[in-house]
Amino acid sequence: MGSCIICGSSVDGHICDLHEEDVLFEFRGDHPNQLTVNRYYRGTVDGFAEFGVFVDIGGRATGLLHRSELDQRLDSLDWEPGDTVFVKVKNVRDNDNIDLGWSIRQREREFRGTLIDDPEFDHERLAEEVDDTQAEDESGNGREGAPETTDEASESDVSTGTETTDVESETSVSQADSAERTERSASVVGQGSAPAEATAESAEAAAESAEAATESTSDGGTVLEERELPLATVDSLPDHEGDDVRLEGEIVTVRQTSGPTVFELRDETGTVDCAAFVEAGVRAYPEVVEGDIVRLGGEVRRRRGEIQVETDALVVLEDEERKTVEDRMADALDERARPAAVDALAEDPAIDALGDDLIDAATAIRRAVITDRPVIVRHSATADGYVAGVALERATLPLVSEEHRQADARYHYFDRRPLEGGVYDMEDATKDVTNMLENRERHDEKLPLFVFVAAGGTRESLDGFELIDIYGAPRVVIDDAVADEEVADAVDTLVSPSLAGAETTTATALAANVAAHVNEHVREDLRHLPAVSFWGDTPSSYLDDAAEAGYDENAVTEIRDAVALEAYYQSYEDKRELITDLLFGDDEDDVTGLASNVAKQFRTKLQTEVDTATANLSHETADEATIALLDTDVFTHRFDFPPSTILLDELFRREGDETDALIGVADDTLYVRAGEPVDVHEIADEVGDIATEAGVRTRSAREQSIRFLSGERDAVIDAALSVVADHV
Repeated sequence: MGSCIICGSSVDGHICDLHEEDVLFEFRGDHPNQLTVNRYYRGTVDGFAEFGVFVDIGGRATGLLHRSELDQRLDSLDWEPGDTVFVKVKNVRDNDNIDLGWSIRQREREFRGTLIDDPEFDHERLAEEVDDTQAEDESGNGREGAPETTDEASESDVSTGTETTDVESETSVSQADSAERTERSASVVGQGSAPAEATAESAEAAAESAEAATESTSDGGTVLEERELPLATVDSLPDHEGDDVRLEGEIVTVRQTSGPTVFELRDETGTVDCAAFVEAGVRAYPEVVEGDIVRLGGEVRRRRGEIQVETDALVVLEDEERKTVEDRMADALDERARPAAVDALAEDPAIDALGDDLIDAATAIRRAVITDRPVIVRHSATADGYVAGVALERATLPLVSEEHRQADARYHYFDRRPLEGGVYDMEDATKDVTNMLENRERHDEKLPLFVFVAAGGTRESLDGFELIDIYGAPRVVIDDAVADEEVADAVDTLVSPSLAGAETTTATALAANVAAHVNEHVREDLRHLPAVSFWGDTPSSYLDDAAEAGYDENAVTEIRDAVALEAYYQSYEDKRELITDLLFGDDEDDVTGLASNVAKQFRTKLQTEVDTATANLSHETADEATIALLDTDVFTHRFDFPPSTILLDELFRREGDETDALIGVADDTLYVRAGEPVDVHEIADEVGDIATEAGVRTRSAREQSIRFLSGERDAVIDAALSVVADHV
């Protein structure tokens, strides 16, 4: 019986089922059928094909990472034959073909541990267990007869298939350095960082000295103070390379490798890995957990190009000391995260009226990036929603890359997920809660910041907000729809022209100006986006701005139409690369004409549906109002482009001079279009008062739609004609 190297639970081996996917495995078998499905393995790029990448996992096990598994285009991978990569074994076929999956973690340090998968043993093993066995085989008398580990031996592990983590592989140091650090560790409290190859005598002396130090004082902080180490900040560590320093900050993560324990410490300026070594695979400072505020002492070193601290003293701060550090970090974070006010992208009265709200939204996003909190943008699956979401994506991704060392950080710390109807309902919230709790449990992720764009501003989203609020996930809403007061109380930040008494604009105009505050360096990339989001009567200020950025009116129209078409297909996907090509593509991206080509398909498909629908419109007169009525179930292709929302918008633009309102009716959904925005909540209530058995309720205020029981369809249509006539 052993214990899980991550959570410590009792298991047969070294990893529990819950955390198996958090560990990197090194394969020591010689046949594909010895692999374990759903584990992540280290491999080597063996070659490329049009359909994917071949990866050698070890022995005779070479699998295919199909291009459909990649989170980017195959030709954008910077892998070369022979490169070390990390993949997931998804399936081993009867013919020994291996199906591989993508791993967003492409550095060993991003896993929470490393284990050896050797089919000759009943369970996975630690690297040191393998080394023990090898030493016994070579010497015949166990570890005492094993050759002494040296720097060269540590480096040679790679060639023998026992590559260690970046931190672990650098733990071995020269004998002279070992003696020096052993002597220094005697003067501090805790498990110093005595290297693995220290002699038995020096290790014993270090233990005795540490014990003596412990007896002399119960306060590790006092010991650190007595050493008079200079207090450094993380961003200044490159200037202290080779020096002993003192750091104060929060423990963000704790990773137990098969060598040292690695504490990721964050202060007000950044994060750094701090390695503490007792003996191979043994947890240093077991009392220190994530979220602790600590004082730490050690030597600054550079390991494989990255700064880290060789920790020889660490103490958890309490009471006033803790509060002092927390307050200092919070003040610095506020100052760092809050952007200065910047000029609007173009003249827009709505933007001028929302200055403070725009800054608050940008601050929330910047704070999330700085504090390692994932940012999830939920936007409506419309052209306006996609363009608005991409504006925030364009601004945030560079900050993520700057803040985090991982090559895949932009996929790990930022996500964009479309929403049907612009409503955050219980189904969406349940999915998000399930994902965020799993990521917290499995990967120690912080709960994400949710940013709702062109969505969430109306009361239909309150149930979803309440669910994620139970877990304390922060929420920002940026919505151009007429918002409800209740939403302002249910989220942390709300950017809403209607609640601010401002003129109307688009969600993209709002989000693009937030994005300009998030990252002023992408301002030029954003200038044409607001113009793309308007379907008619585009303000001249935005058209002029787009023209100065190189996009004339025809270009922005084509981009809008193209995005609208692509937003319809696979509306649950972010389509990051495709949408980026449509919005920002140029000759260098080899996507010239992409928007024009897709926009042509948009116009053809839309015109076909408009012609059919126009021929089947009926016109009703009620209270001197002329209302056009379309049965969308009968006279549209229900599961093809365009969706009812786009079709009805276009029909009303063409019928507007002859009708006061347009009603589209599906099996259980009714849409309203009018010259002036109508309160769909009032319409739903009044229709429900007339058709009392129809179960009428608002479906989406943004889409101006209500839902009812299909068996009461005729009664709902009659009631709706009367009610809508009163409102127009």
